[in-house]
Amino acid sequence: MNEKKNEEFDFNAYTKMVKSYQEKDEPTAWFDSIYKNANGDYTAVFWADLEPSGHLVQWLKNNPIKTSKKAIVIGCGVGDDCEALSQFGYEVIGFDISPTAIELCQNRYPNSKVNYMVADLFDYPKEWFENFDVVYECNTIQVLPGKYRILARQAMSSLLASKAHILVSCRSRNKGEQEEVIPLPLDKEEIDAFVTSDNLKEISFLAYDDEQTPPVPHFFAVYQKV
Repeated sequence: MNEKKNEEFDFNAYTKMVKSYQEKDEPTAWFDSIYKNANGDYTAVFWADLEPSGHLVQWLKNNPIKTSKKAIVIGCGVGDDCEALSQFGYEVIGFDISPTAIELCQNRYPNSKVNYMVADLFDYPKEWFENFDVVYECNTIQVLPGKYRILARQAMSSLLASKAHILVSCRSRNKGEQEEVIPLPLDKEEIDAFVTSDNLKEISFLAYDDEQTPPVPHFFAVYQKV
């Protein structure tokens, strides 16, 4: 997040807004407002890094594909990770529950090969079930409350074809800490549920601190359906 965004963004107002929707049991109804507030400028979306995840790119470099494979990006935002997957040869769907986010992607990348579309993780098109070779999840679970975190994880795992991989990037915390913060980082037990509950195989797991000041702890994990 650049300095300009930090100066303009009221994080306290943001967390109050998110909590108000969570209390109404409408955990995803607020997403579109973030993108609408950008007024058509994708650089004004406060959480957009405006570059693909370095960990995603490194994984793509380490795991080149020889034939076309399908990938899907959950909550694709303004499209950076989608475009990276496309550049490495994947047939990509990038979806977001926010129509404005998808409009920003389409305007930002008018000649993209990515299929950007509006969709709901909790009610995705039936043809997506077990249909992707790579699923990329970055920071979606952490902005959801309670049972929706479990339902989101289960939905993500259900997108995996046989032998497919899911890459999960998120903020992290120790169990029992930061229980009331928004977004709520994942603890190790929670992210491990991809293995313990969804029966995926852990391929790699990285716990690291990012380069913010102060640094924020993160997880980057790769799991495979076996």
